[in-house]
Amino acid sequence: MSFYSGNRQGNFPGPIVGNPLNGLCEKAVIQTRKVFDACMKQIQLTGETLTLTDLTPADPAFPLTFVSCQSDPNGVTTSNVVVDRFEDRPCFARVSADVTLPIIVTYTDANGVTGTGTATVTIPNDVVLYVPQPSLIPYQIEAFGAAVCAGGTFNETDTLTTNLCVTVIIKVVVEADILVPSYGYAQIPPCQEFAQDNCSGFFDLPLFPAQQNICPNSSN
Repeated sequence: MSFYSGNRQGNFPGPIVGNPLNGLCEKAVIQTRKVFDACMKQIQLTGETLTLTDLTPADPAFPLTFVSCQSDPNGVTTSNVVVDRFEDRPCFARVSADVTLPIIVTYTDANGVTGTGTATVTIPNDVVLYVPQPSLIPYQIEAFGAAVCAGGTFNETDTLTTNLCVTVIIKVVVEADILVPSYGYAQIPPCQEFAQDNCSGFFDLPLFPAQQNICPNSSN
């Protein structure tokens, strides 16, 4: 079983049934990243030009034919961050930052060989966010980004023209120790091993055949 498979114990994540105060046993300090503010930006880039690098396999036969492309969420970077506080709103600021998303493009070359290449797209952001006052542990401006291509056409070389659908999330975060109500430690149930049970019918058989009582009644 797992947290969500066959587990009927009390200390596991899931919907709360009944009084949520039942079972609270402590106030726990959790070291985490507190999000003070966040916003999401969704845009469509029409006719975006992407130049591929790190072609795999190397030296494909041109021209290339577009297959698909999507961003790599693990490689998103933030640069040129500027925080300009408002004098009349001390906890708010104008936050500008460039968010760069790596794009992985899949194609086939003139010989029908499938390959991949990488490119980048940079999204400028200029937004208003809640920014906490200075402290010993500083806040950070972070970003998450995702993008997909809506079609694409290669030129004679490794340059792709495409329409991109992009989502960027900007966050103001701080490494913090947060005090939260707790139900105590989670109970970790044993794993349910996956296996095709081809012997269930055989293993369910009794060791010896069942037998009715055929002995005569001693009272007769």
